[in-house]
Amino acid sequence: MATDFNETFDFVIAGSGGGSMCAALVLRAAGKSVLILEKTDLVGGTTARSGGVMWLPDNPFMKRDGVADSYEQAARYLEALLGGQGDAPGSTPARRRRYLAESPRMLEFLAGQGVRLTRVAEWPDYYDELPGGSAAGRTVVAELFDINELGPWAKKLRPSFVQIPLPASLEEMLELPALKRSWRVKWLVLKLVWRALLARLTGKRWVAGGAALQGRMLQAALRAGVEIRTDSPVSGLVAEDGAVKGVQTTKDGRPWRVAARLGVLVNAGGFARNQRMRDRYMPGTSVQWSLAAPGDTGEMIEEMMRHGAAVAQMDERVGNQLTIPPGTEDSEIKPTAQAMTAAPHAILVDQDGMRYMNEGGSYMAYAKAMLERHKSVPAVPSWAVFDSQYMAKYMLAGTLPGSSKPQRWYDEGYLKRADSLEELARQLGMEPATLKATVERFNGFVAGNRDEDFHRGERAYDRWLGDYLQQPNPALGSIERAPFHAVPVYPGDVGTYGGVVTDEQARVLREDGSIIRGLYATGVSTASVMGRFYPGAGSSVGPSFVWGYVAARHAAGLASS
Repeated sequence: MATDFNETFDFVIAGSGGGSMCAALVLRAAGKSVLILEKTDLVGGTTARSGGVMWLPDNPFMKRDGVADSYEQAARYLEALLGGQGDAPGSTPARRRRYLAESPRMLEFLAGQGVRLTRVAEWPDYYDELPGGSAAGRTVVAELFDINELGPWAKKLRPSFVQIPLPASLEEMLELPALKRSWRVKWLVLKLVWRALLARLTGKRWVAGGAALQGRMLQAALRAGVEIRTDSPVSGLVAEDGAVKGVQTTKDGRPWRVAARLGVLVNAGGFARNQRMRDRYMPGTSVQWSLAAPGDTGEMIEEMMRHGAAVAQMDERVGNQLTIPPGTEDSEIKPTAQAMTAAPHAILVDQDGMRYMNEGGSYMAYAKAMLERHKSVPAVPSWAVFDSQYMAKYMLAGTLPGSSKPQRWYDEGYLKRADSLEELARQLGMEPATLKATVERFNGFVAGNRDEDFHRGERAYDRWLGDYLQQPNPALGSIERAPFHAVPVYPGDVGTYGGVVTDEQARVLREDGSIIRGLYATGVSTASVMGRFYPGAGSSVGPSFVWGYVAARHAAGLASS
């Protein structure tokens, strides 16, 4: 029977991503008992692994810094970008309005819980040229966090892909590639070295990015009395009379049923690590191209479907172009390629040697464009083509500017090198005249300071991705100095973007629009409120937090209508 449970909590949460911790804090503040069940041995989900950025309009840190924004301005932006999506039921006007209204309230709540956040001074919206777009950006991140404050839980926090030897914030990290060419960055490195020395003397271990965000959320949750169990997969939802009453999990190696008086929140990720589901919903993509956490395998989406949940936007991913050097094929973390082809002196071409997109802009749009191009011209992988100027100035697949590259990269054909564009084209299996014409056309655009084909460098975000030391346009630089190089680029991702359909209270809906009582969902277990676009950095993590906050308030009886 559904009432035959081993233990009871007020609220049970499947998955330990950012939205889970946020929801748990809301329930604990309301005096309710909360259990978080994480199926892997590490806490934090893909949120911890990520850059830990949240896209949250009209946030208090913008006001603090004198950056103009408002509910109305953000609403204009989302309407300009997302309006008219007839095939994205996760992105209804009502849900978008709720997201914008609750974002600053959620941040105010977290501040009251002692979670220290701030903003990146500049991180433009990805379509900042649209009405309501922000060139300054609406991103929120965690302050640096001393992971040693977690005590024994420190070893249970999933590491971030943001890994450098110095204790730098995410904003500081973004400046480091210019070290050899900027005195300001040289002074920054000295500051970071001093910070590292102080940390060693005082026994601190600073982390940034997603590890800092989830470290702070985990610390707050533990202080609030949230019970968190690792190695505890949810194998099923327990329902009675059409309402979810609890979950089936394991405890100490045996089946265990947990009742949830107020409801169950599913924040168990998407299905980026499930090739079967990829083949069904997004054919032509691969788990080998994903940076999502290992637990992102989709079974909770399918379990909710078994209980009648509607799903939508299942063909969408948070694309993130990447490159795969020898030796990283089976690694969970692979080098991303956004900064590579968005930098001056580099372009992306298909396997015929033709350029076909703005190499700046949204990484989600970039990966989509690769897959769309591949339908008519071989473009997976595509090739990043660049010259010796690029090699001297910028990082390549995690290696420092101007450094020697591993010989294995050349021996195994990953990094191509040639003294002429014609020879590079022959190595890539392209018609030499085609690649040469493509590069010459691009160089003409650079000389005229206008990309007439794809308008690279016209958006603030394109220029932000480029090199501020490169003038007159940080996004444009010629490809003319031998030797010339190329590496393959794949349409990777950091997770899927579709899932169950939820309403403006984060309640899971059936196909007929009715509510599955007692069942809430957030994060990439749901069809995104952003529909089929990525408005700015953190458009997955931000909604995970906000809808977790909304769900918890509704379950606790605190929500407005």
